[in-house]
Amino acid sequence: MIKKLSKKASLLSALVLTMALFAGCSNEKENQKVADIEVKTIATKELQDKLSDDSWVVVDTRINDAFNGWKLDEVERGGHIKGAVDFSANWLTVDSKDKEKTLDKALETKGIEKDKNIVLYDANGKDAKEVANYLSEKGYKNLYTYNVADWAKDESLPMESYENYEMIVPATIVNDILDGKKPETFENSKNIKIVEASWGEESEAYSKGHVPTSVHINTDTVEPPPQWMLASDEELAKFANDYGFTKDDTVIVTGPDVMASYRVAVVLRYIGINDVRVLNGGNNAWTSAGYELETKSNKPVAGNDFGATIPANPDLIDTQAELKEMLKDSNNVLVDNRSWDEYIGKISGYSYHDKKGRIPGAVYGYAGTSATTLEDYRNIDNTMRNAAEIKALWKDAGIDTNKHLMFMCGSGWRAAEVLTYANVMGFDNTSLYSDGWIGWSNDTSNPTETGEPK
Repeated sequence: MIKKLSKKASLLSALVLTMALFAGCSNEKENQKVADIEVKTIATKELQDKLSDDSWVVVDTRINDAFNGWKLDEVERGGHIKGAVDFSANWLTVDSKDKEKTLDKALETKGIEKDKNIVLYDANGKDAKEVANYLSEKGYKNLYTYNVADWAKDESLPMESYENYEMIVPATIVNDILDGKKPETFENSKNIKIVEASWGEESEAYSKGHVPTSVHINTDTVEPPPQWMLASDEELAKFANDYGFTKDDTVIVTGPDVMASYRVAVVLRYIGINDVRVLNGGNNAWTSAGYELETKSNKPVAGNDFGATIPANPDLIDTQAELKEMLKDSNNVLVDNRSWDEYIGKISGYSYHDKKGRIPGAVYGYAGTSATTLEDYRNIDNTMRNAAEIKALWKDAGIDTNKHLMFMCGSGWRAAEVLTYANVMGFDNTSLYSDGWIGWSNDTSNPTETGEPK
């Protein structure tokens, strides 16, 4: 009996092995099919001729920092080919809910359609191929690749960068700084500090992993509970000295939640630090680039001379009293960066605040589906969205970017991120109404509105 079972087991094993070999051959053929998709290269002169042809789409497949303006992969000029759209190979590696739905929407928004000729460019010889494989699997046929380094060498060929692209930094640049280098736009930085912004004590997030050397900033320090409104100028002055900040520092803000990073970054700009930047995409961008997080606790070194009276940049943040006066002037626009349901007063958006509605005169400025998301302004990897697409949102909302834009949300987090993106894009006539809807509605004498605007 045992021998019969053994013989049957051997036959079964052989059958499984044979099936596995067939499956392996099948997968190998499938992979070969993907690797051998017909992708032609395109020459610079031909690409020039196609830029004005609506049947062609030029796509930058590099990480978004390169599209924004950073000179990565040893290209001679940063930024993107004028007229190009972005679809980063990095997005394909993101693990997120409804990933394919999100990517399909991005393809549609950018006009990357199956009946068009698609030029995919990179500078490392890898990104364009990865996107080509992805598109081929979705049924795209007319695919071309191009090395943007060739374009960047020719100064006569148009490239575009965001005016203040340096405000959001790629992981590779942060790593260069940790290696003791002075990369582009940091040449004159005398004292570079890296901080990690997240809510709670170190045990909440910081101790689980942070960018090396970064010092933890609990967001409660700059907006104390229970209402989490911006701290007083006196409290912020103490905060600056406790962390040894000076106005001449260069500070890079990182963290697991990019929204918290932008919130703290705007506060640091408000108190008067001249050069404040944010890691584009947060800690996920760091690990996606192949770098390790550390768990060592780095403590701040206190100081006693910030070098300026705090706040040294008071116009960056509007008080409630200032907002009331500014709303009387039609040259100011209050941009409400909350979800639509918050804006029309269907929900408050916060567990600790039950008042619903909006400030009269506020214009819906898009955000996301909840008080903790900002999909309308981010790519799937939580990097800044294409500026042209952000401008299109504002145009659709009737926001006049020639006027002074005052960004607000519930309590300042979402709006701080949108404000920074506006600054990156070159819109400097801007400010943050930091107290937001919560601060406004806490005063029952303030007027409010609900329902869809008429």
